[in-house]
Amino acid sequence: MAYLSMGEAHRRITEYLNRFSDVVFSQDGATLKQLLSLSSNSNFLLSVADALNVFQDANRLIKQSEKYSQFGEITAPLFRSLQSYRLGNLVDTYPAFEKAANAFIQEFRNWESAWALEALYVIAYEIRVLAERADKELASNGKSPEKLKGAGSFLMKVFGVLAGKGSKRVGALYVTCQLFKIYFKLGTVHLCRSVIRSIETARIFDFEEFPKRDKVTYMYYTGRLEVFNENFPAADHKLSYALMHCNPQNEANIRMILKYLIPVKLSIGILPKDSLLQKYKLVEYSDVVQALKRGDLRLLRHALQEHEDQFLRSGVFLVLEKLELQVYQRLLNKIYIIQKQKDPSKAHQMKLEVIVKALKWLEMDMDLDEVECIVAILIYKNLVKGYFAHKSKVVVLSKQDPFPKLNGRPVSS
Repeated sequence: MAYLSMGEAHRRITEYLNRFSDVVFSQDGATLKQLLSLSSNSNFLLSVADALNVFQDANRLIKQSEKYSQFGEITAPLFRSLQSYRLGNLVDTYPAFEKAANAFIQEFRNWESAWALEALYVIAYEIRVLAERADKELASNGKSPEKLKGAGSFLMKVFGVLAGKGSKRVGALYVTCQLFKIYFKLGTVHLCRSVIRSIETARIFDFEEFPKRDKVTYMYYTGRLEVFNENFPAADHKLSYALMHCNPQNEANIRMILKYLIPVKLSIGILPKDSLLQKYKLVEYSDVVQALKRGDLRLLRHALQEHEDQFLRSGVFLVLEKLELQVYQRLLNKIYIIQKQKDPSKAHQMKLEVIVKALKWLEMDMDLDEVECIVAILIYKNLVKGYFAHKSKVVVLSKQDPFPKLNGRPVSS
């Protein structure tokens, strides 16, 4: 930090205060957004922070001038926040910023037009990011992290301000997406429901009128929620929407969407190409796909074991584990094809001991009773069409379409 004279520090602080009141009067949302963006580490904000740490009496400056004092409830705590941020003290940065944000919301409520929406987006973003970083600091000092929870409560209040009628309502989706990020981080995803209900049931909202960026983020998070609830057709719809409308240049975001969309597609019988997995660095799914193609249960279990931590963290482990039934279906289908080549007249009669031998070849030891039980489940789930001839321990397969395709329907649990 370069040495600053008192006069230079005073000049920088008054320059900030002048800019702040000028942009509010001229309704310059783009510049106001920059003045509130703490974590952007802009040279201008860092220079103001340095000035505040030299000139300690900024509050007196604010109170002395009528021009500055009318926004004093925003700028005074904002300065405290900026000072703490520059000193690397995030635990003090967050509450001061929240106080400034609260005062900003009161002003925003009174402005008739939506000119300051971009500035409000920055406030919502900063509230989340500063709270996350403050919680890291608290945890590293052995204290209870609680700021992110507070940020969630604050953003619900912001959501309430935006969810009314008028031009400001298009901002509701951005705030919702910030709330989703908080709830997913805290592991309190059940709290998403009330916000989703407001977005999806309120007549004042037309989903298509929201900005594209926010629609993609919203569909990504609600799609993840559907995966969590094992509602795969809805997850497929939402994640596919996010993928289709995502910026094709943004590979990181595409990868994030595919991380959830791929297991959903697998669960409804659609396998991705290996080139897609390679391109987006999702090779942890390669063996899962191979296992489905080959009907190789051992390979599926090995893949799940090898990437267990990754799949558990993403919340897709249980989805992938349920692919076992599809793997059994593929195995039976392969046996059926081989039998058909050898003796077409007997292809639809499959001895259970043949399945046992195939599993043994895959180093999976199962007895006749276990195999009978699995085949019974496959028939029940309509993955195999046929019936048992119990006495002869044979599965009699339907002569028409013995292995129905899923056609976009998941295997129900």
